[in-house]
Amino acid sequence: MRRLSDKTLTELPAEVVRPAYERAATRVGVVHFGPGAFHRAHQAFYLDRMLARDPTLAISAVSLRSDAVRAALTPQDGLYSLTEREAEPGVRVIGSIREALTAPADPEAVFARLADPAVRLVSATVTEKGYCLTPAGDLDLGHPDIRHDLAQPLAPRSLAGWLAEGLRRRRGAGAGGLAALSCDNLSGNGARWRRAVLQLAQARGEADLARWIEGEVAFPDSMVDSITPATDAALRAEAAARLGVADAWPIQRERFVQWVVGEGLGCDSATFAEAGVVVAGDVAAFERAKLRLLNGAHSTLAYVGLRLGHETVAQAMADPRLAGFVETLMRGDIAASLARTAGLDLDRYVGEILERFRNPAIVHRLSQIAWDGSQKLPFRLLQTLAEALAAGRPVGRLSVGVAAWMAFVRAQARAGAAIVDPEADRLAQAGLACQGDPAGDVDRFLALDAIFPPALARAEPLRSALARAYGRLTGPEPQTALDD
Repeated sequence: MRRLSDKTLTELPAEVVRPAYERAATRVGVVHFGPGAFHRAHQAFYLDRMLARDPTLAISAVSLRSDAVRAALTPQDGLYSLTEREAEPGVRVIGSIREALTAPADPEAVFARLADPAVRLVSATVTEKGYCLTPAGDLDLGHPDIRHDLAQPLAPRSLAGWLAEGLRRRRGAGAGGLAALSCDNLSGNGARWRRAVLQLAQARGEADLARWIEGEVAFPDSMVDSITPATDAALRAEAAARLGVADAWPIQRERFVQWVVGEGLGCDSATFAEAGVVVAGDVAAFERAKLRLLNGAHSTLAYVGLRLGHETVAQAMADPRLAGFVETLMRGDIAASLARTAGLDLDRYVGEILERFRNPAIVHRLSQIAWDGSQKLPFRLLQTLAEALAAGRPVGRLSVGVAAWMAFVRAQARAGAAIVDPEADRLAQAGLACQGDPAGDVDRFLALDAIFPPALARAEPLRSALARAYGRLTGPEPQTALDD
């Protein structure tokens, strides 16, 4: 079968959405590090929209290690298909990637792009680990990649190393500043990336470069959201059938997509906004809303849904009693902890989340969401609980998700099943020590101070609410925990 390419683009079926611009007229203005599935389903999708207005925002996609993206996309002229998963899926071809580079194989090409005056945005999706930070948020100077980059700055391995050296060359070429935009799920991601690059420049003994970066390079915060399932053989076959040509690396995601970017884009702000990006002064407010309304409800749905015998998010949402509980929790309890923010309609956002949860085309297993609860609950539910207690608001519904997590850990431990969590050993001990007495079992979990702050664990209204919900969830009719 022929491959997707500029030559075959005109041969695609009419229902396939194609780039709304002349690709040959576009120019690279963005360097992106980490062009994995999420970037190609998210930022590249938005930039594909922007190119219809501004042809100078095409992407140079840079892989820090693997050659897989370059090998798949270069024979396709950078093109690939994006399938949007809904009851009636749609497919489009994304044309925003004009070149794909593998940094270790062609470092000078990467540095040339970073020093190019036409490039005005550097972005990244490298996961939290890719920033090489300490728990306190500083650059980890003991990290193997950072030690390597200090010893061999012209052949970097880390994201910070590539940007620091690229900016050094940019400064030397007189190319001027740019914006560096982290698109990873890190709170305050722009500030964290800025701090890492500045600390690396200082550790290299280049104080002048650090001062130049402080004055010339913007690091806006951003927030991204869209569920992007992995590419598999079934998607490749489906893409080929829909396109009529082979696509070496098609991508899929839910139709919902969100990108919030803080101040620092300069003259590109209007272009981003026209493409559907929310340009906001307070990205943190959107992050809190996502963390509490989306992720907090997701965790509650997972632990309670598993207790009720459901396997996926869509199945759990097909349970009217559970779906109604989750909606009331979001609108009546979680939203009360969030401040009203320009550009963020909480009622509409809740409705969008519930619609996403019901999407039958996305198979999201509750067991996967249940992993790493000790790391997720403090941010997704416990902070909301603490604020509700301080404000004198009821905590009955908010407690159900936490109690369901306790019941989940107890069940896993008693069954000898794996507990996927950094605190797995301590959780297993707590679960095995449970005797079936709600107050006593809850106290065993509340004693885990790595998860529960002591002041929160001592709060009597919370202890009572947790014991009540836990008792119902572990009793013969667990669904009665949803009655409050």
